[in-house]
Amino acid sequence: MTTTHATGPTAPALVGPAAAPAPHLAGNFAPVTEELTAHELPVTGAVPPELTGWYLRNGPNPRDADSAHWFFGDGMVHGVRLEGGKAVSYRNRWVRTSTFTDGARLRDERGNADLTAGVANTHVVRHAGRTLALVESSFPYELDCRPGHELETVGPHDFAGRLTTAMTAHPKTCPTTGELHFFGYAAGAPPYLTYHRADAEGTLVVSRPVDVPRSTMMHDFHLTAGHVVFMDLPVVYNSRVSGMPFVWDPEYGARLGVLRRDDPYGAVRWFSIDPCYVFHSMNAYEDAQGRIVLYVSRYPTFELKSAPTLWRWTVDLVADKVVEEQIDDQSGEFPRVDDRLAGLDARFGHITRAESPESGPIPGALVRYDLHTGTSVRHDFGPGRTPGEAAFAPADDRPGGPGWLITYVYDAAKDTSDLVILDAEDISADPVATVHLPRRVPYGFHGNWIPDPVG
Repeated sequence: MTTTHATGPTAPALVGPAAAPAPHLAGNFAPVTEELTAHELPVTGAVPPELTGWYLRNGPNPRDADSAHWFFGDGMVHGVRLEGGKAVSYRNRWVRTSTFTDGARLRDERGNADLTAGVANTHVVRHAGRTLALVESSFPYELDCRPGHELETVGPHDFAGRLTTAMTAHPKTCPTTGELHFFGYAAGAPPYLTYHRADAEGTLVVSRPVDVPRSTMMHDFHLTAGHVVFMDLPVVYNSRVSGMPFVWDPEYGARLGVLRRDDPYGAVRWFSIDPCYVFHSMNAYEDAQGRIVLYVSRYPTFELKSAPTLWRWTVDLVADKVVEEQIDDQSGEFPRVDDRLAGLDARFGHITRAESPESGPIPGALVRYDLHTGTSVRHDFGPGRTPGEAAFAPADDRPGGPGWLITYVYDAAKDTSDLVILDAEDISADPVATVHLPRRVPYGFHGNWIPDPVG
């Protein structure tokens, strides 16, 4: 393995006062200070030869010790290139937003918004040939992940000037139409919520405000074959709060808003649910009776130290009610499915058992659910080994068929990280491959397997 330092800025070491650093700046939450490129990575096991492309994962990597919250660090994408049964390279690169390069602020002294400002630290997705780094407060930033390139930042992407709001970090691609569905939420002044849709070629074709009474922290939403479902939950904007300007307010109530995809400017139907918070949805679909079935990782309140668990919400459009059911008492976050079944009845989904800055370590594992039978199976990574979110990489063109779960795993005893590849159909087995990385990868948020384009 050969390792080089990338050109460009490095972060100073986080040197703070004598007091212990904040939890989100300690241990493997602490940022790394340099951009590296490493080639010919050592592998235990065998990288599946079907995998040709990048595994990319985004997350916060602050450049100074003043970062007030885990959510606020500058975005850094960590990528491993797989090709020909080999782990060809590793790279980590900051996303060079205008905030990173020029110190731009989301709002100036007069309150005017600059949607190119932000940290682009939450997700990385591909649509219509573009690879986008996302954060929910701002425009996405395009990255260059073509073979032979260095994950350079291309620049902000505003859909040829048509996007005039922030963009969620959790857009949904319809596997049938290729459309990208997303939303933006805003603080300060209405419209607090706007729904957007881009066609398969990447042209923004729908933007419509959705009437909600206040600005809430709407991190994710749902897509089915026939509907879009918003989660208007009681985490409300409060400008007087320092740090994270959102507070838990159960008096606001909690509800689901259902919009028909074939009538994107039509009425939104609202359904009340018990107060809770949801960062991430697993999947949604319409059953044979026309009910909308939603799977979420649900928190009882807006506290990361509280334990999220898998729940199912069934929206009965005829009876005008929602049935709420807890599926499992195991805590877990970062729920995912095979993205080729997004909005359809995916039989299998998985979650990550890891740690949060507030809760401290819990056993690191991936849990795979059979959502049809209610059973689950898990992969335990062993003492001190903590996985992040796992993305599904397909083995062939059959949605819901064979494939692999790919994730970064931190080893506390060695203070290093690996890229681990599991057989999705036998996740309790030993890893198919473990790619040993030249440095630890700090805990982060979301990523994807980005295969090379065909043809």
